[in-house]
Formats: sequence, C-alpha cells, structure tokens
Amino acid sequence: MRSIPSLPSLRALLLLPALLSPCAGQAGGPLRLELHDFGRAAGWSAFAPRDEIRPRCFVDTALFRSAPDSLAISGAGNPAEYGGWAYTAGGIRSAQSYRLTAYYRALSVGDPARQVVARIDWLDAKGERAGEPDYAYETAADGDWTRVTLCVPAPPQAASARIELSLGWAPQGTVWWDDVSFEETQPPPARWVRIGTVSLHPQHAADNLEAWLGALDRAAVDKPDIVCLGEELLIEGNSRPYSGPSTERLGERARKYGMYIVAGLTERDGAVDYNTAVLIDRHGRVAGRYRKVHLPREEVEGGLTPGGAYPVFDTDFGRIGMMICWDAEYVDAAKAMALQGAEILFVPAAGGYMTLLKARALENHLYVVSSGYGFESAIIDPTGSVLFSTMDSGVSRTIAVNLAERFMDPWLGDMRPRFHKEVRRDIPMPGAGTPTAWRAAEPGSARPSPGPDTSP
Repeated sequence: MRSIPSLPSLRALLLLPALLSPCAGQAGGPLRLELHDFGRAAGWSAFAPRDEIRPRCFVDTALFRSAPDSLAISGAGNPAEYGGWAYTAGGIRSAQSYRLTAYYRALSVGDPARQVVARIDWLDAKGERAGEPDYAYETAADGDWTRVTLCVPAPPQAASARIELSLGWAPQGTVWWDDVSFEETQPPPARWVRIGTVSLHPQHAADNLEAWLGALDRAAVDKPDIVCLGEELLIEGNSRPYSGPSTERLGERARKYGMYIVAGLTERDGAVDYNTAVLIDRHGRVAGRYRKVHLPREEVEGGLTPGGAYPVFDTDFGRIGMMICWDAEYVDAAKAMALQGAEILFVPAAGGYMTLLKARALENHLYVVSSGYGFESAIIDPTGSVLFSTMDSGVSRTIAVNLAERFMDPWLGDMRPRFHKEVRRDIPMPGAGTPTAWRAAEPGSARPSPGPDTSP
C-alpha cells in the first residue's frame, strides 16, 4: 500500500467518465468487480439530479488509498450541491446476495453519516428501477479513510446494479472515494437472540427480591438470552447500594442460566440517588448501567437525581440500550441509542403508554422490550407491531428474533438504513442550543466487547 500524501490543494483533472478496471470471475462465474484504477477506460460517470446543483467531479491522482488515483467530489461552493459518481454493473441475479465495499476520505464535511453516501440502485432489464435503493450505513475507521459496507439480496426483476458514490450539501467539502468492490456473496448469517420479559407485580416489599428470583427461575425454562425485569424492582423510592447483595443475587441467576438480565434498581452513589437500569452479563457480572435521564415530578420530589448520558452496550448477540419508564415520553433517549447502533431497547417501567413504546420502536426501527407494573410487559418489533403483551402478574414470555432480518416497507425499502442515512443531526432544536453529540457513557458505565453469536 502506498503512503497517503497530505491533502493537496484541489485541482480539476477530469470532469467526465473515468474507470476502474473490473476484475471479474471467469465467464459464467460469480460476479466480482474490483474498482480501484480510475484513469484507464470508461465506466464511471458523473451524475446530479439537476445541473444547478451538480458538484465538481474529477479524478485526483495526488490523493488515493492504494492505486495512483481516486474519485473526488467537491461541493464547489454550492450550498445546494448534490451528486457524484455512478457505475453500472450488469449480470445481476434476482435474490442473489451482493456485497458493496468502498472507502472514502472527507474534508470539511460536517455530517459524513448523512452527506457522504454509497448506495445500490437496482435496475431491471429495461433500465428502470427494480425495488428501492439500498444504502450502506455501516462504517469502520481505516486509518485516514472510512470503510463503508453493504450486503443485501438483489430484488425481484433486478438485472443490473447502479453503484452511486455521492456527496451532498457540502459547499466547502470534498470527498475522495477509492478501492470500490462489488461481488456476489453468501447472505448475511442469521443472528438469532431469544429475548424475554417478565411481568410481575409484587405486593410486599420485603419479599420483592425473592419474587423476582422465582420469576427468573420460571422464565429460564424458555432459555432466554436476555430478560427484562421491572423498574425499581426492590421497592420504589427505597435507596439501596448499587453493588450490594441484591445485584449479586441477580448475578447468581444470570450465571446459573447463562443469560443476561436487565433490572431496574435504585442506586446510591455517595449522597446521590439514581433510578438505574443495570445490565448483568451471562457470567453474573455487572456489564453496564443506565441512569434515568428524564425524571417525572414525583421522582424529583422523592429526592432522585437525573442521569446525564445515553450509553449503549455490546453483548455477544448485538448492541442494546436501556431506558426507564418516563424516558419513553421523549424521543431523545431512544434516538440517541439507535444512532449509536442499538438494535434492542429494554425498558423497565412502572407505568406509561404502550403507544409511546410502539412509536419508539417504529421511528428508530429497532426492538423494544418492556417490563411493567401498571403497564404492559411487551415485546415490540421494528415495525411497531406487538409480538407479545400482557398486564397480568406472574407471566413471562421469550421470543426468538433474528437481528439480521430486514424489515422492508413496500414503498420505501429497508427503513433502518434510510433512518441512519437521512436523519438530521446538524439542526439545533429551538431552545435547546447548539447540537452536540450525546454522551455515550457516564463514569462507571461499561461497554464490554462482543463475544460469539448465539442460536435459538
């Protein structure tokens, strides 16, 4: 790999098509394109929805990742700029899975997650759109470059794939694209997880913990990977040490049954009391915590202090977040965790509105699992559909879900990537000041490394 030079002053080298040399399998073999040499032949072309917003597209021989040039896109001082480079690959087979990988390097781009876009626009034999475009939203840092990847099946009737690499609304910005590959691949492996909830309404505070431990024993029969318990499950408003014997006894059950547990507790940190959700891992260890950010009046008057962060946590089956009861009244917590890649939100709750939990699931395209008292204990899928719901006490339910499943809207396509590519992070909310990144964690919060996948 050649070293990357410092960012040069921009200069136009080419305004029209340039290509990469494709490297394909033998005739009749799997499609495989390696696109990294952009100066030898036709194949790539510049595009824009309108001439008035066309960016400046050129091949830059001074900045590249591996080969001696890259595809560059400059905003050219135009605040309405949108467009980039496109390449059409034929020989697409319906339902066959394809992987797109590309690397970019951006300069003076405020929100690359939204403004720098790699996508596949599927076309039929007539060159018309076949299904909705698929967006690459998963990224990983690679030195000074960022890798974007996408692995999806071709829709019915697809005969070719138009690969688009673009930059939008970045008048002073420039993005360089390099090392693009497009190839047939196996479908992404299923990522099954058995998610459970316990509905329990203890009547005697002194027996709360024993009641919950018994409920976990019964829930364990269904072999859940993770179980959601209720809010302040020992006794609401009674402050107890965070790492005390109650947490340890919950940890014993987690270790015994090899499952994660999300439990609502009242946490004391010095003289400060928090309404906290704790994550206990399969080994019985505290793997993280979330302190309730949105406190209702009743909890403020009870002496609790609000938390100040929206952490997410990596488990051996995927990334999760935790909210508590009144947090569901507001969009902030769920949105912040979704933007950090959470796939499931667990919500210990004393009360609330089922409609709000369905909205949080639908608008962020993730699973929501609640455990309530005067409120439904439920499992909700990314479309807002309720897979299970009960308000009865002494009931548990475990449902196996595939986190690799795509939830396709017939008119809009795969909504989770669209959410990540089209959500606005850059506009301040009136009265809220300048937007800033959400704090990922507070002191004492953990984000353990993921382990092996599990199966139902």
